[in-house]
This record gives sequence, C-alpha cells and structure tokens, in this order.
Amino acid sequence: MLEVDKISASYDGILALQEVSLKVERGKIICIVGANGAGKSTLLKSISGIVAPKKGSILFEGEPIIHLPTHQIVRRGIAYVPEGRQIFAPLSVIENLKMGAYHYYKREYRKEINKQMELVFLTFPLLQERQNQIAGTCSGGEQQMLAIGRALMSKPRLLLLDEPSLGLAPLVIQEIFRVLDELYRQGLTILLVEQNAQIALTFAYYGYLLEVGKIVLEGETEKLLHNEMVIAAYLGG
Repeated sequence: MLEVDKISASYDGILALQEVSLKVERGKIICIVGANGAGKSTLLKSISGIVAPKKGSILFEGEPIIHLPTHQIVRRGIAYVPEGRQIFAPLSVIENLKMGAYHYYKREYRKEINKQMELVFLTFPLLQERQNQIAGTCSGGEQQMLAIGRALMSKPRLLLLDEPSLGLAPLVIQEIFRVLDELYRQGLTILLVEQNAQIALTFAYYGYLLEVGKIVLEGETEKLLHNEMVIAAYLGG
C-alpha cells in the first residue's frame, strides 16, 4: 500500500532522515519506534507532504506522492494525526471535525459528511456529548480522540499516528488503543509512531527501529519484543 524508498530529509536545518525505507501492507498495523530526535515525526511529515524529502521516493497504492501538496495526499486517502493533537482550540468539537472533511466540504456532499460524522460519533461517543464544547477546554484524552476523529472525517485508507499516547493517563491510553484496534479490524491500515516501545510493539504486527535518522532493525513485532537490543534499549531490560 505504502512504499518509502531511501528518503532523506531535513527538519529545521538538521538532517533528520538518512535513506530510510519501509513498507506498509494493506490491512496491517506497522509501528516505528525510537528515542526522541530519532526522526520518527519527520518520517510521518514526509509521507504526509509537510516536509519535502531531499531524495528518495514515496509510493501510495503504486502512485508517487512525494511532490504532492498535503491536501492532495489527504484526497488520495492518507490522514495524519500529529504529535500533541494540534486541534483548533478556539473552535468547537464539531467544527474541528468538519475541518477534517474540508477537502470534500461542499453542499452536494452534505449527506456524506453527516454519515461520516455519525461514524465518528459511534467510534467516540464522548465527542458527540461534547460536540458544542470549545475544543481547547476538553481534556487531553478528549483532545486526542478529537484529533483522531478529525482525521477519520477525511475517510482515510491509511492513518498516520504520531505519539498518540503522549501525555495521557494509562486508562485513557488503553481506551485510545482499544478504538484503534477496532478501526483496524474494520479494515483501516495504520502506521504508528510511538516512543513507548512496549505499547507500539504489542499493538502492531511489524515494526521498524529508527535511530538517529536510520532504520537499524526491523521485523515482526513478536520477534522484536524478544530482541536483546530492543529489550536493553527500549523495554527496560
């Protein structure tokens, strides 16, 4: 579904990715783990068009997307949930969700948008209860649900998630990943970036270990969970 081939990219003037390659199969959950500053967020931003790679290629469903603007990548079926949620704090919950449907927000698509909104509310009932609340007054967990719900409004086939557990209480993290697992079982493909390697490797099918802008290890997560290097560096072994 997604093929990243030897991309290199800079962020804030620093080389953040060095010939990184990975594949995301349709219907799978793939994770990228690594320490702060490893280049994980830059990788997702490169895929979603926010950062322009210096070299390499990115194919989505066989078509190149590396030079497309972000809104066109969203139209192709890729949605990005950024680190720190980055909701529109002054807007209401429902206004934030409608922003996720911006690329097809026209009168003739109103029924389609309302149908997608209903699906988001079924996924996150709390958002329906809070729909008229100013988003900036919601709790951290509610804001994370909103950020994911906003991405789902674009009707993605591939969901990019950047540190969804960041700053959240354990019970909230558990609920977020329960919902993500449900979305996966409904057919959504997920590429997850997580600093919490235990969560990521338990949740995903296949994983990549990114260190200082390079992929240093990859494999099925069941094997990575028992890898001595991963245990020593990321699992507290």
